[in-house]
Order: sequence, then C-alpha cells, then structure tokens
Amino acid sequence: MKRISFFKIALVALIGFGLCGCTVIFQKGRRSDVEKIKELSQELDQLSQAKKLLEERLQKEIDDKQVKLQMMEKGLVITFVADVLFDSGKDKLRPSAYSSLDKVAKVLEENVPDLNIGIEGHTDNVPIRHSGWKSNWELSSGRALSVLHYLVDKEGIAPQRISAIGYGEYRPVASNSSREGRQANRRVEIVILPQVTKNKEAGVVSTPMKEPAENLK
Repeated sequence: MKRISFFKIALVALIGFGLCGCTVIFQKGRRSDVEKIKELSQELDQLSQAKKLLEERLQKEIDDKQVKLQMMEKGLVITFVADVLFDSGKDKLRPSAYSSLDKVAKVLEENVPDLNIGIEGHTDNVPIRHSGWKSNWELSSGRALSVLHYLVDKEGIAPQRISAIGYGEYRPVASNSSREGRQANRRVEIVILPQVTKNKEAGVVSTPMKEPAENLK
C-alpha cells in the first residue's frame, strides 16, 4: 500500500469534515482509518472532476453569469439564476433552460452516478402579491420540484438519488436592498452531495448531515 503523507491525511480529513458536514474521528495507527482517508480522497477527486467537466460544458452559461459552480461545505453546488429558468412568479421551466439542465444531467448520470443530489429553491424577500402563491416558501419549493421532476422524468435520474426543498427568502447570498442583490437571491441550487457513512468497527465515528427532505406541498 502506498504511504499517504501527513499533509494529505490532514487535507482530506479537513475537507471530509467540512464538505460532508460531519464529525470524523480517526484513531491513530488503525489500518481502517487509512482506508477511510483513501475513500474521502477518491470522493474529493470525483467531485473535483465533475466540477471541471461542468465548467467546460457550461462555459457559455458561466460567462453570461447565468450559472455559478462552487465547492462548498455541503457539496458541489451548481447555482442557476432563477430568472434564467423561470418567468417571474412562475414555477414552470422555460424551454430555453432545458439545454443547460441537460448538460448537468449528463454529468450527474455519467460521472457521479453513486452520489445523491439535492435541489434547493431560493427567492428574494419581495412579498408574493399577484402570482397566486401563498408565500415565497411555496414558490421556491415549486421551482425546486420542477427542476427535480425534469431531471427524473426527462433525464432519467434515479428518484431515490434526488430530493428537493424550498428555503424561500431566508438564505440570501446578497442584500435584497438592490436589484442585483435580489436577482442573485432568486436562484436554484443543484447540490451534488458527498457520501457519509458510519463504520463503528473501523473506529471511524461520523455524524451525517441531514439531506434536504422533499417538499411535498
């Protein structure tokens, strides 16, 4: 077995802690811990490769500031500006958005087939007035579910891999005091979620993060 450097161990352990949203305790000198580190390293490589492929395939969308890719604590996040996917106050996908979602679906199926996917809907803080939604929660949930159904029904993503949730206006990434900030907050995030496992016999203790639960209403 190749020797794994201390730097690699520290790096992977820290990334595993942050990326997976979990607490991991390694017991010194245990063979099983080395195996766990190798698994985390492989998973990081898998997500990094997926990010690279998506950057290549979504280059135009990224250049046009319609899509953003980030490696975050919760996983690899593909952020779509909601105005690109939906008309104002609507949850029906625009046909013009299909091509971009198709590119994402291809990577999800071919390059990260074993990883789960979370769809998160977000809005600005402008109150719902004329669209018929009760609140921004319902709108964000409806949009997240529309993306979910497109990926499952049209692209064949296994339904057990995917979930959706709506956060409404309550997780902004910019100030709602400006037009640009409100546009940034109106978004849908497709999150490629890292795997988290428990292995008591191996001496590795992990507490998995809660995956987004599907909003049924």
